[in-house]
Amino acid sequence: MAFIFRPSTFNMLKPLLQQRSFNTFEPMVAASTMAKGADFKQSIRNQTRVSTTLATHLLSKEPNSNVVFSPLSIHVVLSLLAAGSKGQTLDQLLAFLKTNTTHDLNSLYSRLVSSILADASPNGGPRLHFANGFWVDKTFTLNPSFKQLADTVYNKAACKQVDFAKADEVAKEVDLWAAKQTNGLIKGVLPANVVSSRTGLLFANAVYFKGAWSKKFDESMTEKFDFHHLNGNKVRVPFMTSKEKQFVCEFSDFKVLGLRYLQGKGDHKFTMYFYLPDAKDGLPSLIQKIGITPDFLDNHIPYTAVPVGKFLIPKFKIAFEFEASNMLKELGIVLPFRYGDDLTEIGNSSTGESPFVSGIHHKSFVEVNEEGTEVAAVTRAGFRTCDRPSYKKVDFVADHPFLYVIREDVTGVVLFMGQVV
Repeated sequence: MAFIFRPSTFNMLKPLLQQRSFNTFEPMVAASTMAKGADFKQSIRNQTRVSTTLATHLLSKEPNSNVVFSPLSIHVVLSLLAAGSKGQTLDQLLAFLKTNTTHDLNSLYSRLVSSILADASPNGGPRLHFANGFWVDKTFTLNPSFKQLADTVYNKAACKQVDFAKADEVAKEVDLWAAKQTNGLIKGVLPANVVSSRTGLLFANAVYFKGAWSKKFDESMTEKFDFHHLNGNKVRVPFMTSKEKQFVCEFSDFKVLGLRYLQGKGDHKFTMYFYLPDAKDGLPSLIQKIGITPDFLDNHIPYTAVPVGKFLIPKFKIAFEFEASNMLKELGIVLPFRYGDDLTEIGNSSTGESPFVSGIHHKSFVEVNEEGTEVAAVTRAGFRTCDRPSYKKVDFVADHPFLYVIREDVTGVVLFMGQVV
């Protein structure tokens, strides 16, 4: 995700997801960052609620599209915006992010970046890459306090001075950077003509995840079956299957499957969840239910592996991009996109004009196959048991539209969400 600042009423702010390796956090807010575990859990819970809000709004607007996006990446962009805001703009961002202060947000990410979002592949777990970067015009100066925050809390964000008068060159540089950070999955992240000589600052955040299933699917068992669309049409697609026990829960009108990834020796526990409505056209109502049910994701997690009968999961590959600023405005985040003085905590132009956000663009990709999941995005704890405990084999046939979530289970952090329709 990326955002761009310009030093006039035509200023642009464009968020771009960037990816970067993890480094040990250099304490700046260590006392509050490592504060009470209950505070951290509440911050995660608040973040998950924001993720759910974003997902249900986006998916309801895209009922006929396969979707993948990273609510985590959008949350990072909004948190950095909050750190550079003041006045009513800051109040609006904090209210949407369900937190009281930017200090709480900084504490949250200082812990996440140094631990949960660290790459687990050296220890046999998923490969995880998280990065932030700034491209700053020669006429724009970042406030030292904001730059220090980006360095210490948000994983030593890369910062490079550029000349946006050469907008095409800068755009190519950002696109190359995004491709590198996402293992080549995200290309052409900046839409045409979004960077110009009036641009003052562009920020990018990237998240990349590649995990192998703890129990891989046998490719020789993959077979084509019908997948039913919401409009009643159907298409033949390859489905994976297994005779192994699976983590499945049955609820009143939907089922939840959890496919776990190899965890390695680290403390991470990543899982991909599939929320499958019983009715073939039941996804819209399930999304609505998720949107109005507090802590839905946390309270609908399968914890027990049970025998399965008919078990089919489609292989899929999705690329998706959208202008996130439109969604945010519809959800009430409007002040950052208006010209004023509330974003001067980020920095200032040599002309004395104040920046504002012109747009936020998000681009993501996901692939699910027999080996596991590869997914990337560039943007520009109460538990509940099953409603129907399983004493016999459970069928889980994802042959119609469903929702999916990639989540870290120790904390509950949601990395990616989407739908297959």
